Amino acid sequence: MPDHYEMYGTETSISTNGDRIISPNNCLWLTNLDIQKRHDRLKLTKVYSGNEDLYPKFDNFNGINVNRTQDIPMDYEGAIGVPITFLHKYNPSQFEIIQFRKGDDGKDLSIKDKCPYFRILIKNKQPSKAPVISSSLFALPNVEVGNVISD
Repeated sequence: MPDHYEMYGTETSISTNGDRIISPNNCLWLTNLDIQKRHDRLKLTKVYSGNEDLYPKFDNFNGINVNRTQDIPMDYEGAIGVPITFLHKYNPSQFEIIQFRKGDDGKDLSIKDKCPYFRILIKNKQPSKAPVISSSLFALPNVEVGNVISD
């Protein structure tokens, strides 16, 4: 690291031969090596159906925006714009990367004429239906009420 750079951060040091070393905390190593982490499935708990207002559509691409990886809906079958931080949870058997950052017009993705932070467009390879909660789960069982004897 050059002498004019400030030494700050949690891991800085000077080597025995005088080299200045800083370990950046904003870097991520991505690989296509076949390691276990690539096979870890992302547990999806959010639902698009019935919550469409929480997932705005892009102006210039047929897809929805998701601001946090944990908010990816389990039941959406189309394109989903996710933050770049999604990459460290990417499982190629669960998601397909469609493209990066740009809409159909070649411009940055936009929502209501505003551009969100960098987005990766993905598609869930195995969307699951949203769980259906039957109203019968909350109904009381049919109980015959006979004559009530009182004192």
